[in-house]
Amino acid sequence: MTTFACPRCHLPLTQLSPDALHCDSDDLTFARVDGVWRFLLPERAETFSRFIRDYEAVRRFEGRGAADAAYYRNLPYHPSPDWKIRAKSFDAFLTTLKVFEKSLGSLRVLDLGAGNGWLSNRLSLRGHDVTAVDLTVNNFDGLGCWRFYESKFLPAQAEFDHLPVSDRSVDMVLFNASLHYSMDYKTTLNESLRALKDTGLLVILDSPVYRDPKSGGQMVREREAQFTKQVGFASDNLRSENYLTYARLDDLARELGLRWKLITPFYNLRWILRPWLAKLLHRREPAKFHVIVGAANK
Repeated sequence: MTTFACPRCHLPLTQLSPDALHCDSDDLTFARVDGVWRFLLPERAETFSRFIRDYEAVRRFEGRGAADAAYYRNLPYHPSPDWKIRAKSFDAFLTTLKVFEKSLGSLRVLDLGAGNGWLSNRLSLRGHDVTAVDLTVNNFDGLGCWRFYESKFLPAQAEFDHLPVSDRSVDMVLFNASLHYSMDYKTTLNESLRALKDTGLLVILDSPVYRDPKSGGQMVREREAQFTKQVGFASDNLRSENYLTYARLDDLARELGLRWKLITPFYNLRWILRPWLAKLLHRREPAKFHVIVGAANK
């Protein structure tokens, strides 16, 4: 069963009550509020407050969430275009997961960028010990949606660069359409590797990848212009990295001692033809979405 550690010093926490944990080293108390553990460090809360507010406004504008528990329990299988992509990625990820399950059985998993918890729910139903980590705690698109599921996982508000787990304590760290929100990939992945066992896997789902970084930069400008038109702000206050490139993945592998395996889901024939159509119409390179699996380079 998951046990938490201080997100600052990574030492074990003292149980004060069923809903309160204390770090004796840093004299910090972490509470569980409405079923969600709050591990956002006090000095970091202001940094993320505007991002959380803007992100939730965008998600509300996009019509995310539902009042029906069945909506959440069926995810990622939903007819909207975005969820169709997520479903294909999830199905491709399951192939890798099943191999890992055969050798290790039940896994301890960190679902980073868990959002409404759909992936944590799916993994929990497979018998895994899952901690769902996100910044948002609302009850329409954030960790507060834990109440819609019958499975048991632990929702925890925390940031990627300060995870509330001890060193070498998890079998899988999974970025759930979320690594591109990191402000510095190397810092974020180093923190994941700290938490990951030597035999563990680092998985990146649904982050956009480009060959040419200029295409990624153009995508960001297009998105910010769209947000400004639709909701009145660019949603750019965190200065996230926003996208990956194949060269950046190679650099990170070399710097962090990793090897990557890229699995490309099959969406449809039209999706395969997108790069050729973009060239023909003189448009920017479209993003690719791989299941990126990382392991220690032994």
